[in-house]
Amino acid sequence: MIAMSSGSLFAAIFVGGGLSLVVAGILMRVRDRERALADILDLPFGERDVPVESVTESYSQLTEGAIGFAGRMVEQFDTKGSLTASLERARLPLRPGEFVLLTLSGGLVFGAILAGITTQWFFGVIGVLASPFLANVVVRRRISRRRKKFEQRLPDALTLVASSLSAGHTFLRAIQMMCSESEPPLSEEFSRVVSETRLGGSLVDALDRMAKRLQLRDLDWVVQAIRIQQTVGGKLADVLHTLADFIRAREEVRREVDVLTAEGRISAYVLGALPLFLLLAVQVISPGYMEPMYHGAGPFVLAGTGLSVLFGTWLIFRMVKSIEV
Repeated sequence: MIAMSSGSLFAAIFVGGGLSLVVAGILMRVRDRERALADILDLPFGERDVPVESVTESYSQLTEGAIGFAGRMVEQFDTKGSLTASLERARLPLRPGEFVLLTLSGGLVFGAILAGITTQWFFGVIGVLASPFLANVVVRRRISRRRKKFEQRLPDALTLVASSLSAGHTFLRAIQMMCSESEPPLSEEFSRVVSETRLGGSLVDALDRMAKRLQLRDLDWVVQAIRIQQTVGGKLADVLHTLADFIRAREEVRREVDVLTAEGRISAYVLGALPLFLLLAVQVISPGYMEPMYHGAGPFVLAGTGLSVLFGTWLIFRMVKSIEV
């Protein structure tokens, strides 16, 4: 591998800075669009007319063309819509095309930074190729955090709904009161259920769609119990109290399992990140020391080492997550 000159180094840094500005601009535009739409939805019905341009995309023609092309490519390769569903579960206000464009821009920025730090274009290529996997990890981590917060707060929400039912409120009104008292993501998901019900849908069907969207076993049990109660009758408040106690007990066991497997997760993080960190540190401190590994069979050895580290990290996580509650 040929080391990068100082001019190429500065060029890589400037390119990375420019692309990072593009990424920041797109994210700010998406955030402003989501806030404008939220403000409009909070208005009373018929208060004032809203121009379509205030909630639609207003990118430049070149950016819109790139987003549209990326969206069409996603539709061709992702026929099941898994990317759209993942973005929806992660509560990311992005279209698939926007997500792909951001991933590509972020990968170029990450690659330019790696190439600038290590003065080897080989690491820049690795950074660009690794960007889709890193973006997937970010989305999955966001989904996992939202699901975990939802699971932790679901028993208290069911208890609050059951108390409202005992006080004489309807089921829909009890859910509305619970949304005003809860925090995201619980309030976000149940507010969506209320909105779907206002549009004429069934409350139980809206809850069922929420359960499928979040993919939570506890929530599936809650929806099934509500369906059975509406079919055979009974006191819904008592059913919800029982479910809340049951889910709370499961959550305690789940926390104990998390504590017992914490050492394995930390070991996976450390063992997975340590080789890459040492490689970058040696490359920055003494660039000539690793030079023989970039010639001949060296790249194949590095590739095999990377695959071995990835497989070992995946195996540790698989062993840790094999315990289901």
